[in-house]
Amino acid sequence: MRVRGRWLTGRERFVGLLVLGGLVVFVVLVYVVIVLGGGLLIGRTSSPHVGLSVLATAVVALAFGRVQSRLEVVMSRVVHGGRQSPYDVLKRFSPAVAGGRDDLPVRMAEILAEGTGARSAQVWLMVDGRLRLAATWPDGDGPPAAGDRSGRRELAVRQAGELLGVLAVQEHENVPLTPVEERLFAGLADQAGLVFRGVRLRAELVHRIAELSRLAAELRRSRQRLVDAQDAERQRLERDIHDGAQQHLVALAVNLSLARTLAGKAPERADRLVRAQCQAAIVTIETITNLSRGIYPSLLVDEGLEAALRTAIARSPLPVELIVADLGRYPAGVEAAAYFCALEALQNSAKHSSAKAAHLGLKGGPGVLEVTVEDDGSGFELDAVRAGAGLVNMRDRVESAGGTLTIATAPSHGTLVAARLPGVRRQGD
Repeated sequence: MRVRGRWLTGRERFVGLLVLGGLVVFVVLVYVVIVLGGGLLIGRTSSPHVGLSVLATAVVALAFGRVQSRLEVVMSRVVHGGRQSPYDVLKRFSPAVAGGRDDLPVRMAEILAEGTGARSAQVWLMVDGRLRLAATWPDGDGPPAAGDRSGRRELAVRQAGELLGVLAVQEHENVPLTPVEERLFAGLADQAGLVFRGVRLRAELVHRIAELSRLAAELRRSRQRLVDAQDAERQRLERDIHDGAQQHLVALAVNLSLARTLAGKAPERADRLVRAQCQAAIVTIETITNLSRGIYPSLLVDEGLEAALRTAIARSPLPVELIVADLGRYPAGVEAAAYFCALEALQNSAKHSSAKAAHLGLKGGPGVLEVTVEDDGSGFELDAVRAGAGLVNMRDRVESAGGTLTIATAPSHGTLVAARLPGVRRQGD
């Protein structure tokens, strides 16, 4: 190693001699061209012209530094087999660091490999208490296999006693680093502290920005969920009032109108009908209050769909026949969809169809619940009212429970509303 170290130091001295020789040639060449050549042109060959000598001296002084730098680069590459000397590489390190490049770990690995002549170089950074590979030069040369440490040199990079990372080189087989290359290796490790800290701070900043972006996106999603939940609750309340409480109000309005008609012809009957509407008004208020609190009719919750609908149709201004087959208890969402769909269909029949009677069918099964409402009214053109609020509410409610809604109608042929809802019947029902 010492012999090879002295030989490499000799190569550096040889580079210096070549540069010196090149500078001498440059000075002589400038003198010959300007002083002698210029003297021939002006016919002054016996003795040097003072003006031309001053001009040659000025040219040498102005170009000397540039020529010297260029000669040092060229001679160094010639002597070192086409690659830069370790000292040239070390001089390139500080400008690279000062440039604040995003690929500093890669650049460091490249400079380290070129300066030491190693087969490959790696830069490891301490991240979250663990050493992680940040860069490799040449690219694609991964870390050595487990247990294979032959020809590998590592130096820790520390600042103020804190371990920031590790520089590693993989030597060529049977060609260890020379003392000069080892000093270059150590010099890079000494200078890399600030670089490693800067790279780690930049990585932490990128991580913080990504985390803040994630939190901002989550906040936006959270706000959107709140808005969606509020809209959904508003729409639910609107549907429940429209499909449930409005049916009671329609019956109340029809019965009060009938009482006014009977007031002149049959006062006693009209009086009984008005008194009955007091209780109907109380029930309507209770229904609206419960709906505003998100509570379904107590009979629907406690006794099921049949009991709740029997009570509802008892107050209907339109005579309704209830037909029940194989009905049990189903999940609350399925029963609520069936209940409000039936009320909406009956309400539409009473308000718009001029029907004399209606039939309400409830048919159950192990995995399905069917609800049908059929009246003998005037019917309507389905396409003309397809976007009506009542039909839209029924369809939305049934489809939200995973079911399907079918409407069959034609002018003068009545209307059939059929809802098919999937739902597993409760055990014991």
